[in-house]
Formats: sequence, structure tokens, C-alpha cells
Amino acid sequence: MSSARTGDTPGMNLGTNTGKDAADPHRWWGLVVIALAQLMVVLDATIVNIALPSAQRALGMSDGNRQWVVTAYTLAFGGLLLLGGRIADLVGRKRTFVIGLVGFAAASALGGAAQSQGMLFGARALQGVFAAVLAPSALSLLTTTFTDPRERGKAFGIYGALAGSGSAIGFIVGGLLTEYLNWRWCLYVNVPIAILAVAGATVLLHDRPGNTGARLDVPGALLGCGGLVAVVYGFSEAQPRGWSDPLVLGLFAAGVVLLAGFAWWQNRAPSPLLPLHIVRERNRAGSFLTMALATVAMFGLFLFLTYYLQIILGYSPVRAGLGFLPLTLAIITGSTQISARLLHRVAPRLLMVPGMLLAACGLLLLTRITVHSSYPTEILPALLLMGLGMGLTFMPVFATATAGVAPQDSGVTSATVNTSQQVGGSIGTALLNTIATSSSATYLAAHLHNPAQKAVVVPEAVVHGYTVAIWWAVGVMLLAALVAGLLVTAKPPRHDVPAEAPVPEPIG
Repeated sequence: MSSARTGDTPGMNLGTNTGKDAADPHRWWGLVVIALAQLMVVLDATIVNIALPSAQRALGMSDGNRQWVVTAYTLAFGGLLLLGGRIADLVGRKRTFVIGLVGFAAASALGGAAQSQGMLFGARALQGVFAAVLAPSALSLLTTTFTDPRERGKAFGIYGALAGSGSAIGFIVGGLLTEYLNWRWCLYVNVPIAILAVAGATVLLHDRPGNTGARLDVPGALLGCGGLVAVVYGFSEAQPRGWSDPLVLGLFAAGVVLLAGFAWWQNRAPSPLLPLHIVRERNRAGSFLTMALATVAMFGLFLFLTYYLQIILGYSPVRAGLGFLPLTLAIITGSTQISARLLHRVAPRLLMVPGMLLAACGLLLLTRITVHSSYPTEILPALLLMGLGMGLTFMPVFATATAGVAPQDSGVTSATVNTSQQVGGSIGTALLNTIATSSSATYLAAHLHNPAQKAVVVPEAVVHGYTVAIWWAVGVMLLAALVAGLLVTAKPPRHDVPAEAPVPEPIG
């Protein structure tokens, strides 16, 4: 499968490309098209967060079900990302890129027109499916468009900065659209973006024919994605039903069995989605697990702070969206000004462990929030610590996970890091939302003795649930720091690394 995977990631050896490809006069405009598509995919993980309170009221979602607006997207995206890379190998990157854009736009239009929560959840899952096809194609097209090593490094720096800023752009755009139009435009906005990207791709992007020798591991995709869905659904049902409910226990058992079946099949499949030798290497396994655990805490935080700022503190959608801006600025600063400068001088874990300890301190500050907390004195310092910590962590995770892999494995390795990020976000959103809503219900039952107290006790119960869930997030972040400290033993990269070594994707 070497020929099938050499175009999947910035880490591949591009020596086989022709001089004509390298001199493509439209390559920087091609980068704009690719980055636009990637930005759309990244910001869609957060753009609906700010719109979620409005969508919840409009469609009558329960507090237990609301997380599926986020989780349906991230779960389908993460669960099918590896399969999306194989599809790009089989039918050609440009064709898959355009198909992904068209499908994503159609799913976005369907979600914007949703008349029920089930219709919205389904549309968000469909968005995730097409995002899983689109993202690997974008990376592959970038590697085949930029063949000069110096140009490629610059292109991936621009691409990574845009992708890394997607979360902040998502919060801000989501706030503007929700406040001045309505929540549905947080989905409709993807349609004109996709139309522009399709037009640009048709004119500006070029691709080699697909590899007809590539095979799709459909059983692997069904086992892996099915197992993840069962586990996440189990977490979401634990709140209304209880952790010992037969359905909840059955979902967890089914998830474990399906994921065990996935691991067994990957050892025997002729063209596995995830060759197991990739995850057997200590540093890569540590990087994958670190990324998953870190995003468990981070995605849960996004959900709670969105509701806290709008429902408890009474912020408008725009003001709430701007409230997240310091977090992303801190992520970009930590990634580009600290991690990028130290990455070639210190061992990766000397960035990862302090980064996650900083992030845990930020979360720890948020466990003290009340219904009367002040943003400048209590929320802002926590967001800055969290952002700097994540910025210190993400770049060395990507660099360590992709360093030293064979060219034929570079694509699946890059996709696996992204998969661990999306799966961690899915599990974190479902698990922490369940903990928060359960804790709120318990607090309400213990403290609401008089209906006249409802206006005071209900907000206190909601914030209590958030703080309990954030305590769990602190524990998960500390566990991530421990995993990085024990498993990631790589030394500082040598300065004489050959040109074909993987180029890390600097995602913030």
C-alpha cells in the first residue's frame, strides 16, 4: 500500500513529484482553497456551541440530549477519518475533496432547516461523515501541490495557523450569526463557503489519478465506529437512566466487544484502517493517548462555558463568542512562540507535561465559579492558563506522533492523531455533560424545598454541576500529563533530520 499512502500527510517524501508540479503558478491560490475548506471543517466543531442554547429552546432538546449536537459531528468525523483517507487513495484526492465539499454543504443545509432534534442530530452526523472524507483529501492535496521543502514548510505553517484559529473563529462567527440572524445560519453559512471552495478547487487544484490498488476496510470501519458510538451513547444515557441501567451497561459492553473486535480484525485485515505496528511504538502510543485525554477535558469545557456565559452570566451570543477569544490567542501563542521555538532543543515531554499541568491549573480555577463570578477576575485567567497549556502540548504531540515513520505509514499516522483528537472530544462532551446534569439534579433535589426558591436554587444547581464536571476534567488532564511523562520518552529531535522526515502539523 506504499503508493496509496504517500500523499496523505505533510510527512511524506515528495521526491517523486515533477518539476512541473513544483512550479504550479497557482499553488498559493490553491492553498487558499484548501485552507478555506479545512477552516470550515474545524470551525464547525465549535460554531454551534454558541448557538446551542437557542437551538435547544427552539427544538425542545433536553439537557441530557443537547450534547449530541456537538458529539454527532465529532464522533462521525473521528470514527470515519481513517476510512476517509483510504477513499481518497482509491478515487483520487481532488475528486474526493469536491465530493466532501458538496456533501458537507448539503448536510449543513439540512441541519439549518431541521424541524426536530433528531433531524439536527442526523444532519450533524452527516456533516461529520463528509468532513472525514474532506480532511484527508485536503492534507493530501497540500502535499502534492507544494513540492519544494521550504515552500511546503511555509504552506503548512499557514494551513496550521488557520486550522488552529478555527475554534475562535467558530465561537465568534457563531455568536454574530445567532445574535443578528438566528442559530440556523450557523449551519447555512457553510453553503456559500463550500460553493467558493468547489469553484476554486475545480480551477486551481490538480491531482494524480487514484490508486486502484487501494482497498477499503469496511469491516474495520463498522467495528471501530460502531464501538465508539456505543460507548458515547452509553455515557449520554447514563444521566437519565442511571449508571446501573441494563441499557447503559449493555451499550458499554457492546462498545468494548466491538472495539476489541476492531483490534482483532486490524491484525488480520489485508488492508487495515489502522496497522497495529503504528500504535505499538511507545512514543506514538503515548502521543495518541495524550491527545485523546487532553481533548476530553477541552471539549467539555467548551460546552459548559458556552452555557455558563449565556445562561448564568446573561451574555449575548456575540459577547460569549468573544469571551473565548483569549483562549485561542493563548493556544496560538503557546504553540508558535513557545513550543515551536523549544521543540528542537528539549525532549517533547518537557513541553507536554508542563503544558498539561498549566491547563489543569486553568481548569482548577474554573472549579471555583459561582452564579456571581466575574469574567475578568475568574474566567479570563483560567482561559489564558488553559490556552497556553494546550499550545505547549499540541505541537509536540503532533511532532512526536509523526516523527520517524515510514513514508507509507505517514498518512495513517497523521489521521490517527486527528482521530484521537475527535474521539476524545466526543467522549469528553458526552461524559462530562452526563456528570454535570446528574450533579445538578442531585443538588436540586437536596436544596429545593420551596418552589419560591426556584429562581435562586436552579442556577446554583446548574453551576454546581459544571464545577463537579470540571473537577473530573482536572483529573483527566492530570492523567494525560502522567501518560505523557511515562510513555513519551523521545529525545530532542536531531538537527540533521533528513528532508523526507515528517513535517508536524502545528494545530492549536
